[in-house]
Amino acid sequence: FTHIFKKYYQVVNVEALEKLAEKEKNQVINAEFLMKHGLVSDSKGLIKILGKGEIKSKINVEVNAFSQSAKEKIEAAGGSIKKV
Repeated sequence: FTHIFKKYYQVVNVEALEKLAEKEKNQVINAEFLMKHGLVSDSKGLIKILGKGEIKSKINVEVNAFSQSAKEKIEAAGGSIKKV
């Protein structure tokens, strides 16, 4: 049995966002930004942020989905999230 309505997400961990934030000093991280830096393969596909790792930078993230731990870590660092 194959579920025809299953959604497939490209995943990015908060530790990868922290490395990008330190290197790029970009305040807004969205699908195009992640594709430009090689963290996702398709900017039109669904993207989900997972909570593996730590984040200290204040960033604003605009993607399709977040895990609960990723949401808590980003907001605790002073950043914001926006589901698109």
